Order: sequence, then structure tokens, then C-alpha cells
Amino acid sequence: MERNYRETIQKTIDARAGEYTGLSDTIWGYAEPRFEEYESSKLQQDYLSSKGFSIRAGLAGEETAFIAEYGKGKPVIAFLGEFDALSSLWQKADSTERCREGEKPNGHGCGHHLLGTASVAAVDALKTYMEENHIEGTLRYYGCPAEENAGGKAYLVRDGYFNDCDIAITWHPYTLNKVMKGGFHLANFRAFFTFHGISSHAAGAPELGRSALDAVEIMDIGVNYMREHMIDAARVHGAITNPGGIAPNVIPAEAQILYAIRAPKVTQVKKLYDRMCDIAKGAALITGTTVEIKQVAAYSNLVNNDTLADLIQENLEHFVPIGYTEEELAYAKGFQGVITDLDKEGLKDMAAVLGGREKKQEILEMPLFDFIVDKNSSYGGGGSTDVGDVSWVVPTGQVYTNCYAAGTAMHSWQAVAQGKSSIAHKGMLTAAKVMACAGAELFQNPELVEKAKADFKAELDGEEYPNPLPKDLKPSVW
Repeated sequence: MERNYRETIQKTIDARAGEYTGLSDTIWGYAEPRFEEYESSKLQQDYLSSKGFSIRAGLAGEETAFIAEYGKGKPVIAFLGEFDALSSLWQKADSTERCREGEKPNGHGCGHHLLGTASVAAVDALKTYMEENHIEGTLRYYGCPAEENAGGKAYLVRDGYFNDCDIAITWHPYTLNKVMKGGFHLANFRAFFTFHGISSHAAGAPELGRSALDAVEIMDIGVNYMREHMIDAARVHGAITNPGGIAPNVIPAEAQILYAIRAPKVTQVKKLYDRMCDIAKGAALITGTTVEIKQVAAYSNLVNNDTLADLIQENLEHFVPIGYTEEELAYAKGFQGVITDLDKEGLKDMAAVLGGREKKQEILEMPLFDFIVDKNSSYGGGGSTDVGDVSWVVPTGQVYTNCYAAGTAMHSWQAVAQGKSSIAHKGMLTAAKVMACAGAELFQNPELVEKAKADFKAELDGEEYPNPLPKDLKPSVW
């Protein structure tokens, strides 16, 4: 096996860096939310088609989902990409003040414009390497919509689009460099509880009404009491999406609450969800209303794979430190000055975990984290990702690279503002190199693929993918 693949792939990505940053910046400008990423998806499809990839689009009921493929035979190695933005996170690029850019209502506060582009870059460079070295195998890029609030990959998994894959590789933009292992992300269900009552005049005939809003409030109280009796790592968040109107003298005939339910394992989430369904039914009984329950998304926990984690770690160590200019350090420091007080407290906690008592202050003074966090460190994760669903059916490896000033919160306008910076571009290109090199090693080392599969089997230990999406649930904007 050729051992200088890292140098070859690095040169390819560096030579095409302008193409990749152009793709990323364009998608940043589109800022399309879940299941509406029409321009973003088309841009990636057109680019990969021009590079010789075949395209299959409109998959699993998701108009913007697609697979780009090159080669044939085994192994089949998948690279995962995303391109959805977050609602209401409009923000002007590079501005340290909250301000709008044009009429765009949404923003890439989680860096998915970078995420998808780096995976596109990885498969583009890897295809060139495979062609030049006559390497057999099937290379795929999965354009995955609606990671935010809908779990688009879970639909692709449910409908069998990963069934013939041998390995999956992905990444995520962050404020540090780290291989993410299983256990750092929480499984997550999203479910609407819609209560139906009877409207009436609240003063003239209150006895004739049955308040749907009362049912929502009673359910929320019940869920609050449930929190006392669930595992510490579980999380439940709620938002009243329909209070039933704004007139206090009208008894609401309909009201709705949306919950996100998280826990380390998808089986734990399912048990919490079942308990919450019982609470909802109880609230309906108490108030004389009825309840309609609709689960709209499910994210499974990430299944760890030590072989892929070690492989990605080895390549991450080759490309980090990333290296920053004085101008970039000053740029990052400027954004550190406008993060919230709570984010500053979070940065102190991060520095304490990463540096301990001896190096905490040194880390706090860094505008950018240009070092690798131990892959076994307890720091990182806590959110949810539909990569977890892929990891239940395919051995999966994931890496984070630094794309933002230290302390920047994901899902914030500060992250949106930094999304077109050279810092973000450098993190994106670093991730592309790490992933492409990991892929090159896997294509040329069948034993490594089999070892990852053995890890996968051992990690599951007989468990099967719980397929948490309802069988009849279709992708939708809600």
C-alpha cells in the first residue's frame, strides 16, 4: 500500500481549496432550513456530477436527499454530509454585532455549510487518488437533509439506503479538535402533544368549556415531576407551540406542546416517551379533553467503533496543529469579546476539564484551540445527531475540527457570523483531509475494514437497531 497518500491527498485538497470554500460560502448564503435545502442540495449534486460521480436523488421521501457514487465493488465507504440551516439565526458575516444580512431569515449556526462541503471535498480528492492508483471499491457521498429537528438520516436508514455500506465516516465543525466516540451524543425523540377541548366564554359559561391549555399545563407539571425520577443523564425540553389563542376570556379549544426527550441510549428515550404519553393521557382525563400524540423525529445514540476512532485519530494528528495567522487570532479574540456571559462561564469549565489546574489559565488565554483533545476525554457532545442512526447499521467514525473562536456556542449568531471566515475554512479543509486519508487507508487495507466490523459487532453485543421512527412517519416540515 502506498504510504504517501496523506501528502498526495493534501496536495489535491489544497489545490482545489478555492472551489471548496466557494461551495461552502454559497451554501452559507442560501441558509435553507430542514427539508427545504433545494439550492444547497442541487449545488452539491451539480459539483459532484461534474467530477464524474453518478447521482441518485429524492431518497426516502426527502426531496433534497441524494447519493453521489463512484467506483464499484467492495468495500463500500460512505461519507456523510449535511447542509441545513437553523431558523431565525440571520446574521451578517464577520460582524461582532447582531445585525441582519439582506432578507435572509435563517443562518448556519451549526456549521452544516462547512460539514457537507468538507465531505464533498473528501470524496472528490479520494476519487482522484483512487483513479490515479487504480484502487477498487465504491465511494459514496450521502447528501443528508434536515439533521436539525427532523433527523433526516434516520429516514435513509429506515428505508435501507445504508444496507450495503461497509464503513461510514463523518465530522462536525466545533471549537476544538477531537475524535468523537460513542457516548458523547444523546439519543433524542421529538413529539407533539396536541390537546383538544371545548371552547366557551371564560366568564359567562366556564362550566361549558374544557381547556386544552389547562391540559398542556398539567402535562408539563407532570413531566416536571417525572424529571425527579429519571436518570441524571436524561433531558426533557418543552415548548408550547400553540397556547390556544391570546384572549383570556376564551377557553382554548386546542393547545399544543412539543417535547425533545434525550438520554444516552435510544431504548432509555423510548421508555421516557412512553411515560410521557401516559402523563398526557392523564392530563386529558383530568381536564376532560382528548390528546393527539405524534412523534416527528428520532435520533439514536452513537455506537462507538474503536478501530475507526484510532484510524481517524492517527490522521488528525498528522494535520493538527492547523496553524493560524496573527490576523486570525485577533479575529477570534474579537468574537470572544461578544459571546454571552454564560458562554464565558462555559469556556472556563472547558478550560478546567482540558487543562486541569496547571494549564487552565493558559487555555483560557487561547483565542483558538489549535491542539487535539484526547479522544477519551469526557468533554464534548451532549447534543443529539442522526449520525447515531447510521452507526447502528454501519461501523461509523466521526471527528470534530476547530472552526470557531474558543467559547463560541453552536446554534448562536456568533457562530453564523464566523461561518465564512478563513478560520472556518481551515477547519473545514482539515476535516476533509482527515476523512479522505482515513478513507484511503480503508480502501487499501481490507483487514482494517474487517476489524472495524468486528468492533461494531462486539459493541452491539447482540442488540439490533431499534428503528425508533414510526413506520408510517413521512419527512415533513413542522
